[in-house]
Amino acid sequence: MVKLVNSEEFNNEIKEGITFVDFFATWCGPCKMISPIVDEVSNEISDVKFIKVDVDVSSDIAASFGIMSIPTLMMFKDGKEIIKHTGFISKDELIDFINKNK
Repeated sequence: MVKLVNSEEFNNEIKEGITFVDFFATWCGPCKMISPIVDEVSNEISDVKFIKVDVDVSSDIAASFGIMSIPTLMMFKDGKEIIKHTGFISKDELIDFINKNK
């Protein structure tokens, strides 16, 4: 399951283990397309935490990571950025992205 987090919760959510973050906006078409894919993959991969950040609500987080386009998908390990991908990707590509970087 994917948890929606805000600025106050973000650092606590990514500080331990491997965390996948979907930076999105409610008005973003590609974000709407990838959201159900992220939800589905979150139910299939149990050793990664999945969270979402609305860039309009938590613009400070997006700015701190230099996010200029959405969707932006990022992975963190123990609070440190591992990798970033911008734009839509298919379910198979998303699974590969996560498995290669965890």
